[in-house]
Amino acid sequence: MSRLSILILLLIVLSFSSALSELCNPRDKQVLLKIKKELGNPTTLSSWLPTTDCCNNWVGVSCDTVTQTYRVHNLDLSDLNLPKPYSIPFSIGNIPYLEFLSITGTPNIIGTIPPTITKLTKLRNLYIKYTNVSGQIPRFLSQIKTLEFLDLSYNKLSGNLPAWLPSLPNLVGISFDGNRISGAIPDSFGYFPKSFVMLSLSRNRLTGKIPATLAKLDVKFVYLSKNMLEGDASLLFGSEKHTRHMYLGNNSFAFDLGKLGLSKTLEGLDLSHNRLYGTLPKGLTSLKDLYYLDVSYNNLCGKIPRGGKLQEFDASTYAHNKCLCGSPLPSCKRF
Repeated sequence: MSRLSILILLLIVLSFSSALSELCNPRDKQVLLKIKKELGNPTTLSSWLPTTDCCNNWVGVSCDTVTQTYRVHNLDLSDLNLPKPYSIPFSIGNIPYLEFLSITGTPNIIGTIPPTITKLTKLRNLYIKYTNVSGQIPRFLSQIKTLEFLDLSYNKLSGNLPAWLPSLPNLVGISFDGNRISGAIPDSFGYFPKSFVMLSLSRNRLTGKIPATLAKLDVKFVYLSKNMLEGDASLLFGSEKHTRHMYLGNNSFAFDLGKLGLSKTLEGLDLSHNRLYGTLPKGLTSLKDLYYLDVSYNNLCGKIPRGGKLQEFDASTYAHNKCLCGSPLPSCKRF
């Protein structure tokens, strides 16, 4: 056998051996390459090559090595340098074992969320944020019963909050901050599953009062700042709840702050730029983990309770109220 024949045979063997050692499922690989093409072959995905293993060193791709199915289960399409505006590829729904999908930090992603995403029947975490995706939050997302966290923040979404969201049985949290969502918070939001810990709806155009049903919720993280909400938000509080963050600033809430029962686990509380009245609750002094507090720009009165961490915050925390006084503000003259 000639040297040339041996060399050719060796190359064939090496090529065959390489193909056998590839972990990536061929169907997943073809879908990923199609997604890359549908996004204009961005240089961010230059590692996605037909000749390489998608389970090894493809940016944003990871495969299931625990059960050794080696199916693609995580896909992170972040900060893509797209050459022009593109919609989310419809073929994204053809990765059947996907559990985590993130499309973030790419202003050139436009259009609406594709319905093919409902084919991802194992999807647990969906992040579409900091894009120019528009339209309403689609009802077909209610078909993905495996969803645990839904983050659609900082896009151009509009319409109302979907009343069907609490029907997702495994939902842990939602974040729709920084969109153009309008209307009232649905009554159904008081019936999220017990696993639910995060309600984040800041920087939208929400109006109306907090539904009475939300008094039933025991949510660790509540972010409703910078909307046009009004009325009594005291029902969100409770000494028996496990709230850690309560951010309600820049709304038109009006209630007696002094009558609040506060969660012992409270770490951050923003009630600034509202119409709150009464005194500061003495329960604030017993909050050992409180690191952020802002009650400025309200109608509060009376002496700031001494103790806990209340005197560690600067005067801006309490500024622009009706008649609050005491350290760190000037001393009280009448109280």
